[in-house]
Amino acid sequence: MPATVVIGAQWGDEGKGKVVDLLAERSDVVVRFQGGNNAGHTIVADGETYKLHVIPSGILYPDTLCVIGNGTVVDPGGLCREIRGLEERGVDLTGLRLSGNAHLIMPYHIMLDGAAEMRLGRFSIGTTRRGIGPCYQDKAARIGIRAQDLLDPKILVRKIEIALDAKNEVLERLYQLPRLDPAKIASEQLEYADRLRPFIGDSSLLIDRALRAGENVLFEGAQGTMLDIDHGTYPFVTSSNPIAGAACTGAGVGPTRIDRVLGVAKAYVTRVGEGPFPTELDDADGRRMIERGREFGTTTGRQRRCGWLDLLALRYAVRLSGITELALTKLDVLSGFPVVRVSDEYETRDGERLSELPYHQTVFHGCRPVYREIAGWDEDIEGCREIADLPRNALAYVEAITEAVEVPVTLIGTGQGRADVIDQVGR
Repeated sequence: MPATVVIGAQWGDEGKGKVVDLLAERSDVVVRFQGGNNAGHTIVADGETYKLHVIPSGILYPDTLCVIGNGTVVDPGGLCREIRGLEERGVDLTGLRLSGNAHLIMPYHIMLDGAAEMRLGRFSIGTTRRGIGPCYQDKAARIGIRAQDLLDPKILVRKIEIALDAKNEVLERLYQLPRLDPAKIASEQLEYADRLRPFIGDSSLLIDRALRAGENVLFEGAQGTMLDIDHGTYPFVTSSNPIAGAACTGAGVGPTRIDRVLGVAKAYVTRVGEGPFPTELDDADGRRMIERGREFGTTTGRQRRCGWLDLLALRYAVRLSGITELALTKLDVLSGFPVVRVSDEYETRDGERLSELPYHQTVFHGCRPVYREIAGWDEDIEGCREIADLPRNALAYVEAITEAVEVPVTLIGTGQGRADVIDQVGR
């Protein structure tokens, strides 16, 4: 597995952290290639729970190099707090690297994010208000501040002054918020610079050398396909591209270097925030998924919306990222349901049946799922470590997914712990 991309195949929160943690054990380098600390990966290792936000999930392996790529946006204060929290728990961070080209989330980005959501009211997107979107806006507008700017105090101070010329006008006149002092912000960022300086470097060159040496490199995405800014349920999306193609731009490697793409999907579906969700359940089944799956966001603690598996959306993710295999997580949550359902088709407001995800958002917002029922299973599958250990009906459910999306399921999550997985990768 020289170069593997792991991406979310749904609306995020699919359990990518656990999958990456598992694969990181056999990887030399793990690279986070997009998103910011609005995402979060939860890992349970040796009975302890780790909540990671922007640091790659491979950080729990001391011999693995963990890279925060140029496609990410990084809150310097948040990263320093995450580093400190891990160090206090005895985690070795000598293998952590931060791309000098990664853009930095400034205090004014966070203020603007929160103010914009408040102003939108009931039309809000449901962002985490971590400043992610405004930071990506400044990146596109070419007025962003990058990690490498922390290494040159004069440039850093001047860039903050230039940015605040416009930002203060918006904060004061549009949102009636106090103006920010560029000198104060610069002073705060320079304190973070002292802490982050040892980690900053040329991550693209580092990754290239690892690939040339035949090392295993794992590219880790955040969020999920249906939150992609180009291909997701716009405008209820994130501000970056969580699909596999973004691994190349977000890490600084060419597309010919990628060998395989692993899509991660829950055995059901969850979504956080606003936006359409055809298979959403507002009943006892949905509440059961929330309780059994502990469906609360790693970063925000927000309760996730739950629903039956949407095969149209999953096929869409396979197509967009060229997914070569699937990891199916939280299959254990469905134990005890007498019947499990999957959506093979949608029905539009006009009564038309669709077998593919509609491109037009107006149509998508009005779609209702058409379900196929599959017999459930009562057995507790938490101890299952081999495909043969699964109950017959659970195996039939996995096979139905494989047949519908036309890619093999090579990992199956059977519990919360690190070892609770059926791992067929490389077999």
